Amino acid sequence: MSSETFTTAMFLIAAIISAGVLINAIFPVIYSLSGSISSSSHEAEQRLRTDVKIVNTYASAAAHQAVVWLKNVGTSRIPAASINQSDVFVGQPGDFERVSHDTQIGDGKWIYEILGDTNSYWEPGETIQITAQSTKIPPSRGVVYFQFVLRTGLWRSIEFTASD
Repeated sequence: MSSETFTTAMFLIAAIISAGVLINAIFPVIYSLSGSISSSSHEAEQRLRTDVKIVNTYASAAAHQAVVWLKNVGTSRIPAASINQSDVFVGQPGDFERVSHDTQIGDGKWIYEILGDTNSYWEPGETIQITAQSTKIPPSRGVVYFQFVLRTGLWRSIEFTASD
């Protein structure tokens, strides 16, 4: 009987030690995963709360300029720094270029203005006016391709006709 008690006690001690080792090995992984999941969840929430819509367009073939108005229809405000890091593509469908952000308009450049801005944030409900200049904009009446991509990956594109 004492050998059974001794064996049972040994198995119980081994089980407790094994459980402790297992908990010490798994707990840091679970803790690390919870941080990653929390971070990913926050990023997904930000993407869901951010949305923009193209509300109007105009292009001048003679000036090689496209003007596009976008409205923030999401629930989060977008800082000016994020707009500055955005990508703008403009030109003809199948023959367009990425133009770079600048403070003054010029060939291969784009500028923007947050209409009615008071705090350097693109607030929900506010509109920005983007002016892009490129020799890829078709001469005379032709189809213009425009795409705006926020640094979060949200993008909107449109094709419209340029006027003379």
